[in-house]
Amino acid sequence: MKRVLAFDVYGTLIDTHGVVEELSRRLGDGAEEFSRRWRDKQLEYAFRRGLMGAFADFSQCTREALEFVDRATGSRLSETDKERLMATYARLPAFDDVAPALERMAEARLTRVAFSNGSRTAVEGLLRQAGILERFDDLVSVEEIKRFKPDPAVYAYLHNRLESSPHETWLVSSNPFDVIGAKHAGLRAVWVRRSAEAPFDPWGDEPDLTVSSLDELAERLS
Repeated sequence: MKRVLAFDVYGTLIDTHGVVEELSRRLGDGAEEFSRRWRDKQLEYAFRRGLMGAFADFSQCTREALEFVDRATGSRLSETDKERLMATYARLPAFDDVAPALERMAEARLTRVAFSNGSRTAVEGLLRQAGILERFDDLVSVEEIKRFKPDPAVYAYLHNRLESSPHETWLVSSNPFDVIGAKHAGLRAVWVRRSAEAPFDPWGDEPDLTVSSLDELAERLS
């Protein structure tokens, strides 16, 4: 494997369901389902905006998705509740395997880049509060070209920005749509299968490598 690794942020490095605890205070047993639907709708809104050519900050997709799921579930969250949930989303935790795996990769002199649909400001803040910002060599945000993954232009921008060939650029993501998008654009890709029950989309574009954690990835790269 080559030495340029581009890590997806939301869902791969950062646990997007870290908001469940805050949701539980308001929704009780319905918190996990609300969190899942919020994440699904957030991605759907980004995809739809990408197709429409109507780019907006990823945080806007997140807020609009929160509003939709609140209406769809009849949860009747207050505006204060929604602001607190959005604030929680800005300080979500990193998965436990992230920091030690990144440290091992740094010791192996692998180039490590955070690559996200989120804005640069939002992602910097998120990684900083999680204590892992300094473990990256660079940060690439889609806002720089105002398109969303899995648009092929986003992956082309990534490897051009890194001055690496597609074949030398490895996307590392827990999101199958991201892995397939990278493969379609000619990049190499690692799927981090964080749940043993998670299926991969049956499109025929399989990841070059599948791991259950970033620890496993670091071990295989050592």
